Amino acid sequence: MTVTAPIGGVIKTLNVRSGMSVSAGETLAEISGLGTVWLNAAVPEAMAGQVQPGQPVTATLAAYPGETFSGRVTAVLPQAQVESRTLQVRIELPNRGGRLKPGMFANVQLTSTARPAILVPTEAIIRTGKRSLVMLALPGGRYQPAEVQVGQSGGDKTEILAGLSEGERIIASGQFLIDSEASLSGVQARPIGGGMTMPAPPTAAPKAAAGLAETTGHIESIGIDGVTISHQPVPAVGWPAMTMTFRVGHPALLKGIKKGDRVRFAFDQPASGPTLRRLSKEAGQ
Repeated sequence: MTVTAPIGGVIKTLNVRSGMSVSAGETLAEISGLGTVWLNAAVPEAMAGQVQPGQPVTATLAAYPGETFSGRVTAVLPQAQVESRTLQVRIELPNRGGRLKPGMFANVQLTSTARPAILVPTEAIIRTGKRSLVMLALPGGRYQPAEVQVGQSGGDKTEILAGLSEGERIIASGQFLIDSEASLSGVQARPIGGGMTMPAPPTAAPKAAAGLAETTGHIESIGIDGVTISHQPVPAVGWPAMTMTFRVGHPALLKGIKKGDRVRFAFDQPASGPTLRRLSKEAGQ
């Protein structure tokens, strides 16, 4: 009696030999069909939201330069690889003529629906640990940091989800030097969704002569360059709520003040940048 396999392929296991006795239901051989093969791709975990079963994929192999092989995602495995921070994606590729062999290496490209996006050079983004900033180029050779929400990165470009509008000019290199100077001068960053621009340099008497602006906030940090405060809006000068660094008018103002304190403070804006003139803990602390 000749037993014919339902598919052609490669024998994976062969559990029967000439002269052996076999029982009903016993597995005689296992055959791996190669008409369709699985390609296991490592995808960065940052792209997890972009990969869906059924998504088209193209693959290129060093064995066949200049050719592309089309397939689709059949599964996204549920566990990430801790060492490489990647997800394993299973891709099904037709294997006409058996040209694709198990163990071959391939590069894959996921096909997704194109959508409009604002892109900036990745090197233009300043990441402070708490937020991401870019440096706006303003008229007259002036600059202002602007807080942005970043999206996906690819190559040397990064997507901006919020904080910039099409057509705005930013600094693409040397921004770290500019940012350091901005911190020393107490220049406020434009918040996401805000339309505030850097005030022009004073041409008359500094604002201290017109009185102090006052508000409340939380102490974020105290350093040699000044005090960083997350403060509420300041109607007197038209500022929205934001986080910025203030110079300290006198060291005695910091007596008894520590990180995390809720404070009420008043400041003016001389040419050197916003400077604290009054600082006290809010009642109840």
